[in-house]
Formats: sequence, C-alpha cells, structure tokens
Amino acid sequence: MAVKIRLTRMGDKKAPFYRVVVADSRSPRDGKYIDLLGTYNPLTNPAEIKIDNEKAKTWLKNGALPTETAKSVLVKSGAIETENK
Repeated sequence: MAVKIRLTRMGDKKAPFYRVVVADSRSPRDGKYIDLLGTYNPLTNPAEIKIDNEKAKTWLKNGALPTETAKSVLVKSGAIETENK
C-alpha cells in the first residue's frame, strides 16, 4: 500500500480550506484517509498553517510520500528541513 501525505479540500465554493492528511494513494482526493496531520488556510494573509510536526515527521520516517503542494506546506510549518545552498 502506497501512502501519501496530501491535501483534501474543504470549505465553500471559492473559499477553499484544506486538511493535510495521510491517505492511501488509491483513495479519492476527498475520500477516506488514515490520519489527520493538520490544516492549511491559503485565504488569510499570511496563510494559516497548523500542522502536528511530530506526527508528520513520524509518517515521513515511515515512508509516506508528500505531494508537491503538501511538501511546500510541510516545509513552511517546519516538519521538513530544507538544505540551504
């Protein structure tokens, strides 16, 4: 089973709000998920990010692969350290 860290869309029309979740890669975008890591609200200025970094690091260590958008959210929250070159 391939496990991914990705965003599920919540909120109203033209007012998106996202949950950062761990899900099976075969499940639909807004379908069943394994674990909830936090939330992401891009409409506020600056964007509001609430992530449980310890839980995210545990999932990453166990082999969960983040999508591109989820990876950028995790970097901003501090769950993933980037190399400064």
